[in-house]
Formats: sequence, structure tokens, C-alpha cells
Amino acid sequence: MEEDIKRPLLDSVVIDVSDNNNNNNNSNKGNKKLRKIEFKIREIKCASCVGSIESVLLQLTGIESVVVSPLNGQAQIKFRPHLVNVKQIKEAIEDAGFPVDDFPDQEIAVCRFRLKGMMCTSCSESIERALSMVDGVTKAVVGLALEEAKIHYDPNITDTDRLVEAIEDAGFGAELISSENDFNKLHLKLEGLNSPDDVTFIQSILESTEGVNHVEMDFTEKKVSIGYDPEFIGPRSLIQRIEESSNGSSIYRASLYVPPKGKDSERQREIELYRNQFFWSCLFSVPVLMFSMVLPMLPPYGDWLEYKIHNMLTVGMLLTWIFCTPVQFIIGKRFYVGSYHALRRKSANMDVLVALGTNAAYFYSVYVLIKALTSDTFEGQDFFETSAMLISFILLGKYLEVVAKGKTSDALAKLTELAPESANLITLDAEGNVASEMEISTELIQRNDIIKIVPGAKVPVDGIVVDGQSYVNESMITGEARPIAKKTGDKVIGGTVNENGCILVKATHVGPETALSQIVQLVEAAQMARAPVQKLADQISRFFVPIVVVVAFATWLSWFITGVAGLYPRHLIPSGMDKFELALQFGISVLVIACPCALGLATPTAVMVATGKGASLGVLIKGGNALEKTHKVTTVVFDKTGTLTIGKPLVVSTVLFSNITMEELCNVATAAEINSEHPIAKAVVDYAKTVQQKSGLPAHHVTEAKDFEVHLGAGVSVKVADRMVLVGNRRLMDSYNVPVGPEVEQYITENEQLARTCVLVAIEREVAGGFAVSDPVKTEAKHVISYLTFMGISSIMVTGDNWATAAAIGKEVGIEKVFAETDPVGKADRIKDLQARGMKVAMVGDGINDSPALVAADVGMAIGAGTDVAIEAADIVLMKSSLEDVITAIDLSRKTISRIRQNYVWALGYNILGVPIAAGILYPFTGIRLPPWLAGACMAASSLSVVCSSLLLQSYKKPFHVHENLGPTHCTKTLTA
Repeated sequence: MEEDIKRPLLDSVVIDVSDNNNNNNNSNKGNKKLRKIEFKIREIKCASCVGSIESVLLQLTGIESVVVSPLNGQAQIKFRPHLVNVKQIKEAIEDAGFPVDDFPDQEIAVCRFRLKGMMCTSCSESIERALSMVDGVTKAVVGLALEEAKIHYDPNITDTDRLVEAIEDAGFGAELISSENDFNKLHLKLEGLNSPDDVTFIQSILESTEGVNHVEMDFTEKKVSIGYDPEFIGPRSLIQRIEESSNGSSIYRASLYVPPKGKDSERQREIELYRNQFFWSCLFSVPVLMFSMVLPMLPPYGDWLEYKIHNMLTVGMLLTWIFCTPVQFIIGKRFYVGSYHALRRKSANMDVLVALGTNAAYFYSVYVLIKALTSDTFEGQDFFETSAMLISFILLGKYLEVVAKGKTSDALAKLTELAPESANLITLDAEGNVASEMEISTELIQRNDIIKIVPGAKVPVDGIVVDGQSYVNESMITGEARPIAKKTGDKVIGGTVNENGCILVKATHVGPETALSQIVQLVEAAQMARAPVQKLADQISRFFVPIVVVVAFATWLSWFITGVAGLYPRHLIPSGMDKFELALQFGISVLVIACPCALGLATPTAVMVATGKGASLGVLIKGGNALEKTHKVTTVVFDKTGTLTIGKPLVVSTVLFSNITMEELCNVATAAEINSEHPIAKAVVDYAKTVQQKSGLPAHHVTEAKDFEVHLGAGVSVKVADRMVLVGNRRLMDSYNVPVGPEVEQYITENEQLARTCVLVAIEREVAGGFAVSDPVKTEAKHVISYLTFMGISSIMVTGDNWATAAAIGKEVGIEKVFAETDPVGKADRIKDLQARGMKVAMVGDGINDSPALVAADVGMAIGAGTDVAIEAADIVLMKSSLEDVITAIDLSRKTISRIRQNYVWALGYNILGVPIAAGILYPFTGIRLPPWLAGACMAASSLSVVCSSLLLQSYKKPFHVHENLGPTHCTKTLTA
């Protein structure tokens, strides 16, 4: 006790119990990550209390280390989440009598899985239910068309292995695509690993490297996956770290390993699976069709099929049974498995309908076969061809559907393929000259690397031009058709194409941080998001299959009872059938013609195509919810600065009031304003330098100025070549008693009415000239407002600028309703006022001050060149900062929702019309009936038709475009998709 009292209070007690758990955890260290939590423990009076906490925690398997401060009770615990969770840790400490405060909020990780075996909406709902029942899962979203799941979970409570188990227990396959450790991940192939000791050594080297947060070793495959922070280390440095760890006889080599693209390979495997199953099914089904339906109609070629083997059992009946059985139980096994899992989770899907229909046909046919074998008088019709042909047609439909669904993500696939596979890495010497050049994989580029981009080559990563100039084609990223001039200091985007000049680029964003990767991630997230309109399909799917089963049974029962009762003529029964068999065919047809898949695919396939197409046009739509809300927009609210205007002051006109030349006026203005940081001053200097260049003077030529003085809110005064020069507004002229004549007054008045700022230049107390500075309206602004009016959408401007400027800009672009001098909160309030009047409002903005309004609006649209905060708050991002894309976003959303509705009309209409026809409602009047195999073909065609309908969105064209090369008044308007 005395030793405890003498122990310094400021010292923390560190308890490392890793040795105690070594035997238990050694096998898992390679693949289970340590986690750390921090919180506060109260009522710790001395170090012996820490010892008590230690003894409690030592009883928990999975605790690696405990750090507790006796002074303030701050605790830091490292543990292995697959052995112990935070809840158990907290409960153990509290049971020992120590209250816990400031316990950390739930840590949320996100992972994505590729799913196998989904057929319709009920499948996706089953997976979501199974995942939501797992402890630690906070949110699970399943994308039917994308065949992926995105799961938010607490890694301290559960892990990806448990999530896979939950999905597999529900009857579906799952493959991990990414987890919380995959943001920056490097995959390497290793050479020189001869024993597990080498693996442990390499793993320890990597884990001790700064910036490495996750290491997964695979000794069998000689591979390693490394999660790292690019702020501290890069892929080439990690390879170098491994190779430098070689010692003695152990020489290690590491090379880049690119894992196969799971989604593409899985899609290809699925296509091949359905294709092969269809071919095998045909191999057996075609003979069944020939023996049962074709040859008997071609005497004498089919006479041998009527030869009786025993009693009434014929050769044809036996052959059809032999060929049909593999189709029913081997090739059709997938329907049995799917039905089993669906029924086990108390739901039903298409597999249940197919299994019921084919089993009814097959086992009744087996009954007929047994009766024919055992009776010399029995006559009955078998339906083996119904079972075999039904399965064949369904497999053909699924094959075509999978091929078509693969095309719905073509736009996204094209985006992912934009980045080049290799790049030219440049090394510079101390003087900035090129010392070496080598070709490396794009995945090995690190921040601050210098990359050489030759004409015609793609830019591998985002960066800044440090040398050279060129034109870069950014159409594949932003949708901007014209090449953009790039010079030193300009930003370039990975995936764009260098047109004609050689430039050196310094890498600023690599890997998943590049704009291209962010776009791909955003589009993938959008395709996962479920649109509200899909709720209709979700609600119908819950009752669809049970209702169809009831209707099918009622159909069979009604036809059978009416037949026995003689309520319909005998001639309606086809030859070779009896009343029971006719009723059975109608019942089976109802079972297999009903298609829940078409309903489930109606929305997600359209959203996938639309979001991918939008991304290719420079319009990033964050999910189906944003799409659905955008099509309802009745009012668009525009910010002014940077949205309707360019966002940068420019000189729009000049005038001379004395006998000096324009070159001299610009020279004097440059000398006076060159040291000013004011945006208007910079606009004057930029314009003056342009004039000087045109007159033959070097751009850097500036006359020396003395006695520089800033007059806040008025301008500057300076001496240039011993002459007193004033550059500023009217107030500055008045303060120096410079006379302002009627001509100058008129110039000021005219420009103020146009919302321009007048900069006067006075030399020796005489106004020599002036510059009119304005933030020019974007070329397309007026035409966009006009086209929105044509679409039935009203436009409003909300700005923090003064009323005079706001009114002038509004008049210029054609906006009648203007709100000026409005702060950020006021902008959001204006949005809410409009919404209270029943308007569906879209807000278009670019700055931080627009974020509250973007969030408050029904749809927020952020200009791509705006701030990250604005882009984060928006529902739609306009990549190339063009107002034309406001129209594109609204029009694309209208076309998409219209397409979704058409899909629903087709899917619902198909079932509403198809089921009664299959039930035989037309048969007594027209003699038209659908045999089960034809009903199955119709069912397969319905899903395919919905997917193909969604694919039509790939032909979408922008409805509006301003051709600047033909003048700002020329525009093209296309009213159809």
C-alpha cells in the first residue's frame, strides 16, 4: 500500500497482456485488426484501483493492452474485436465498481459486398432483413440491379465474416468488395518468402512503418494487401521498405499485383453459367419436344413412339421421362435451392413459382407414367415437355436478362477505364532539370511525384502543371466539349487527355482521392440508393407470390369443378386430355406467367442507367431519391456570384477623358495597382497587362511607383514618374478635390445602372480615364432562364449583394423575382417560404454561404467549381460549372421517372393481362390458351423487356446547348430524349 501511495500520480500505468493472450491470438494476428477505445473511469483513488481494473480486464479474452491514468481516470484499451467487444469491456469495469464516463459513440464502418443468387425485390428485402438482425449493423442497403450490398456496422461488435455468414444463411452468396480499410490499399506479389517466419518478419516491418494501418498476409499465394495513409507514405516507398528488409539469405522482392475486377469477372461467370445451363437444358428439352409434340404429328415417322412396352406405357412416354428428369432435378436444381431458402426465411420469390409449376407438371406426369405401367386400360396425358421447356425458356430469359443488365452499368465502366495503366515518372535534380525518366504503373504514383504528360497521353492522376503548356480535353470527365488551355499553376484532372503540348504535372491526389475515383464512388453510391418510387414494387412483392399461388390454385379448382359439373362443352377439352389435366395446365400457366422480377427491376435499372449517363454528361446525381425529387421541381432559385455570374471581376469597358493613349493609361494604372490585393485592382492590372502585350510591351513591364498609399473603400494614391496618380472611385476623387465633369458623371451613372464598378484614373488632379469592372454574367445564363420558363419552371435569384446590382443582373438574365442583401440563413428562409406556398424548389449555388439553402431546398445543385462544403450539401453536382446542366439534370430526371413509370405500366400491365389469359379467361370464347411452356417464355420476356426499356436511357441527349463559337444567342433545343 505504501508503494502505491509513493507512486507518482502523473504516471500512467501501462499493462501489456499480449503475452498472456499470445497462444490464443497468434493465429489471428495476420488477419484481425487491433482496435482502440478511449474513455474516462471515475472513482479511481490510487494505483491499486488501476490494478483492480487490470485484473478484471485480464479475465476477458482479446484484451491486448490497458493504459489508465490514476490522475484523471483516462483509459485507453487495445483489444481484438473478434474476441471481445466494447459492451463487454464497459460492463466488466462497471461490475468492478468503477463508473464509466465519456464512453465513445458507436464507431461506424462501411463495407460493400457483391451478392449472388438474387432474383427479385423479395430477395433484396430478405437480405436486408437478415443483415438488420445482426448485432452491430446500423444500416443495410441492397441494390437489386447492381447486385451489391452496402452495410454500416459497428466493427467493435461485428465484422465482415459475420455479415457474410448472415447473407449465406439467408440463402445467397456474398463476396467482400471493400471494407473500412480499403480506402488506400496496395496489393503486392512477394518473392523470397520461404517460411512462416518470413511472413511474420515482413508483417512486423510493415506494421511498424508510419502511415500503415492494415496488413493482410497470404503465405500460400505469396501476396500482401496493405492499407496505408497517403499523407505519410506511398506505394513505391512500401515496396522499397520490403526490399530493404532483406537480410542474409533472405532476399525479398515485391511487385505490383492487380486483383481481377470482381464485378466484371463475376458478371461474366454468371453469363456463362446461364448460357451453359440453357444449352444443357436444350440438349435434353429438344428431344422431349420432338418425342411428345413433333414426331407424333408426322406419321409414319412417329409411329414407333406409340409402341407399348408394358400395359399402356409407351416408348415415347418413357423417353420423355428419361430426358426430362435431368432438366427437372439437375439443371433445375437452382430453383429448388432458391425456393428452400426463400421459404425458410418465410418469404417467396420467382423460384417458388417456377418450382411449384414445374413440380406440378413433372410429378403429375410421373403419376400418369406409373398408372400407364400398372394398368392396361388407363389413358392419360403426360406433361414432361411442359416441365422441360418451361425451365429452358426461363434459363434463356435469365441469360438474356443478365447480358442486358450488364449493359446498364456501361457508362460507369467507361469512367473506370479512363485512367491510364502507366505513367512517365520524372526525377528532377537540385537545379530543376530532368535527371531521369522511367515508366511506372499508375497505381505506384505517390503524392508530389512529377509526371511527364506527352501529347495524346492521358493524365494519370489529379495534379498541378509545374512546367509547359497545352490544351487538355476534359469532355470525358466534365462534359465540356472544348479543350481547356493549361499552363503552369493550372489544375489537371486524372483521366483527361493532353492534346498537343508536353507538360510536367505534380501529383496532388492519387488513388481513391482523385476526382475520377470520387465520381465513380459517388455514382456507385447513387446506384445503391433506393428511390422512393420503388416502394410500390416493394409493397407489391410482399404479397405477390402468395396471391399468385392462391389464384393458380383457384384457377385449377374452378376449371376442374366446372368440368366435372359439365358447365362447359366437352369439345373445349383438347384430344388426349381430360378435365383434370386441362385444369392443371391452366393452373401451371398462371404460376409461371406471373413475374415479380419485372417489378423489382423497373426502378433500379433505370436509376443505374440514368446516373451513369448523367455522370458521362458532367451531371452527378446522388441517387434515385435526388432523381425523383428533381423531376417535381417547379422553381429554381439561383445564387448570383459564381452561379449566374463568372465569379471573378473583369474589366468590361474603358474610356479616355484626356489626350493620353490607352497604353499610357494602362501603364499608370498598373504601376498604381500592382501592389494591391483587392479583386477589382487585380482585374484592372490583368486587363492592363493584356493591353500592354497587344501593344508590344512585355507583360512584366511595370513603371516604378513611389509613395503608395491605400485609402480604404476608395482606392489608392501613388507617384508615378513624379506625377500624382489616383486610382479609385468617385469618393477618392472628391477627397483630393479632383473635378469630375459631366462626361465623367454620365459614364459613372450609366455603368452603375448596369451594376458595374467604375475605377477612375486621375493624373495630376485631372481625370484621365476610367475602367468599368463587373462580374460578368455567364454566356448561357439568359438562355437557360428562358428555357426553364419554356419548361414551365420559374426562376428566382437570391444574393447577398446590394439591390442595385442584383436588380441589374436579374434584368440582364431575365429573372423578374430578386431577393438581395440576404445572408446565408436568410437564403434558407426564402427557400422555406417558397416551399410553404406549395412550390418544389431547387437551389443552385457554389459557396459555403449557399450550403444552408442547398440543404433546405428540395433539390440542391452545386456548381462543380464551388467549395467542397457546397458540393457535400448538394443532391446534384454540376461538374463543369455550366448552367446548361441545370436543364440537363431536370430533363434527365423527368425522362428517368417517365421511363420508370413506363416500366411499371409494362410490368404491372403484363401481370394484370397475362394472368387472366393464362387462367383461360379467353379460352371459352376464342379457343386461345397459353400452354405452360409458352407462359414461361412470356414471363422471361417480361423481365428482359423492362431492362431493355431502361437501356433506352443510354441514348439520352442534352436538350439544350449554347454554341459559343456561333455567338451567345445561338442555341439548340432538343425536346426528346
